[in-house]
Amino acid sequence: MKLKLTGALLLLALVAAACGSDGDSGAAASCAVGETDGDLSFYNWADYIDEESIPRFEEEYGIKVEYTMYESNEQMLAQVDAGAANYDLIVPSDYMVDTMIAEGLLMELDFDAIPNATNISAEFQSPPFDPDHKYHVAYQWGTTGIGISYDALEELGNVEPTWGFIFDPALSGMVSGGISMLDDAPESFSAALKYLGYSIDEVLVGGNEEAIREAGELLKATNANLLKYDSVSYSDDLMNGELAVAHGWSGSFAAAIFEADAYETHVYVIPKEGGVRWVDGMAIPASAEHPCSAHAMINFMTDAQNGAALTNYVYYASPNEAATEFILDEILEDEGIYPNAETSAQLEFIPQAGELGLLMQDLFVEAKG
Repeated sequence: MKLKLTGALLLLALVAAACGSDGDSGAAASCAVGETDGDLSFYNWADYIDEESIPRFEEEYGIKVEYTMYESNEQMLAQVDAGAANYDLIVPSDYMVDTMIAEGLLMELDFDAIPNATNISAEFQSPPFDPDHKYHVAYQWGTTGIGISYDALEELGNVEPTWGFIFDPALSGMVSGGISMLDDAPESFSAALKYLGYSIDEVLVGGNEEAIREAGELLKATNANLLKYDSVSYSDDLMNGELAVAHGWSGSFAAAIFEADAYETHVYVIPKEGGVRWVDGMAIPASAEHPCSAHAMINFMTDAQNGAALTNYVYYASPNEAATEFILDEILEDEGIYPNAETSAQLEFIPQAGELGLLMQDLFVEAKG
């Protein structure tokens, strides 16, 4: 789902988010169902669509799809904001939808052209980051937690999973293998805040700078105990033994465990303190040259069977209620992908952080040395 970004691109993106915008997001295009207006430029996360969807779409609609990939929300934002390319369809995460609405970077959707959007479950229809449900359609959702080997759990005494496996030296020191964290400031700070007993939402929405600095000190103290910060290969490295404990995203672990048939050696857990719940959505940049083609793709991806094919490929949870009957049982029954009610109550979205986002990035760079 979400990956890393370093250096000037992230600072540019965070400055833009903190400063706000003089204008609203773009007005809706007017498109008929299935109408296309040219080849589609689709900008999405790496390895985040099933391999057959694009050829099926091209054959059905008679247009070409230029599919390019990014490794973080901030990288995507910087590209769209700078006008580096005229993307027609993007897949921002929840807090980034909020940011891009505020920056006037998203087009209001024409839901008459997306009848399959009614397949999306009601719980994803009016989220806090797009409460009027005008600018996005949910694509996939998941959680952020810890992937761990059963050998490491045994070394830890089979205690209840906790963020202390990473942040408590008395626990992390018991693990003989490597430990990693996501190379992602909002995610890493969210894990630290949860361990410290804070609500992510209350800290970021409430502007609690003191809590952010406390989390930054915790990350700085933890750095020496980490093998690396990584948002790309952590799940594979967990499977090959380079890592014993890894901070990361649910679907990445689920897919890696499935592919390696490692159900008896590895597991994904959400720590007892709770973690992050995230939603990625399909959205159309205000600068899109082919908005009708983008609406056609959104409608295509929210078809029940196409939505299930996506989930069966990426191993993240589907917001598409109509797709449920076509999703593999092993995915639906996996509480690491679809957490139970008790665990879900401990999960939070990462809200748009504004100026605290700049502080988090500065402190994250400092923590990593």
